[in-house]
Amino acid sequence: MKLNEHIFDLNYDSEIERISTGLRSALTQELHRRGLVVAMSGGIDSSACAALAVRAVGPKKVFGLLLPERDSSSDSSRRGKMLAEHLGIEYQVHDIAPVLEAIGCYQWRDDAIRAVFPEYSAGWKNKIVLTGGLEGRYNVFKLVVQTPAGEIREQRLELKQYLQIVAATNHKQRIRKTLEYFHADRLNYAVVGTPNLLEYDQGFFVKNGDGSADVKPIAHLYKTQVYALARHMGLPADICNAVPTTDTYSLSQGQDEFYFGLPHAQMDIALWAFKNDVSPQELSRHLKISEAEATAVYADIVAKRRAAHYLSLSPIRFE
Repeated sequence: MKLNEHIFDLNYDSEIERISTGLRSALTQELHRRGLVVAMSGGIDSSACAALAVRAVGPKKVFGLLLPERDSSSDSSRRGKMLAEHLGIEYQVHDIAPVLEAIGCYQWRDDAIRAVFPEYSAGWKNKIVLTGGLEGRYNVFKLVVQTPAGEIREQRLELKQYLQIVAATNHKQRIRKTLEYFHADRLNYAVVGTPNLLEYDQGFFVKNGDGSADVKPIAHLYKTQVYALARHMGLPADICNAVPTTDTYSLSQGQDEFYFGLPHAQMDIALWAFKNDVSPQELSRHLKISEAEATAVYADIVAKRRAAHYLSLSPIRFE
């Protein structure tokens, strides 16, 4: 099977109608809820989901949430407000930083960072980056920090510190989801989940955090398709042109730095190729990477799918 530039083509009018019909059916026939709650990060996925929710039930039955915290980019809230006003939906802004402070999110994270950089203190910034996989080596995580003077330092993370930083930052998604369900209960609405196919397949979500939802309208769409869908629905250019980020760490961090290893457009192609039995040789030619790198990408897809299995498991019951 050959790769070509049309592999992600869709009839977007038909797709919008299909998703809208599915959302309405889910609300009335299965969930028995009056409307939809969407947490809007200003990114393409949550923006497309909010627009689809409006197409499905109208703006008066969609409630938007903006949930910034200490490390959020100001662009996220700006784009989220822009989207809410564009769609004409009611929305609220909840700064979750005080809650995160109270439950120790920032303290646990900073303690782990200081195990690597003892001088780390207020005014420093941080992020985690992934390296090694495309070179055919094991994936390793590095901690990157920036001093108040602008100096960048980096150091490989040991497993204990990596797990503690990730566990602390996962608090952010779980607190956000708690607020989404509070408002869903208050309004008798359902919660919309925003992962796309790439994220869902590869486990790029937090269990009982952003992975939790009542409906997931774009979980079958590649991120490339989500961008195209958003443009087709006429969402603001600032949103449609936004580069995907985690918006979890204080230093700017692309999703490819932290998790996927390739930019989303290439990663979409790699996942499609893997699912359709395209050889590493063909993938390498299409992406203009070496055959060894293409083979490493496929191996990483398999490894992440293995890890993602746990994230999607229902609780194990013993009867």
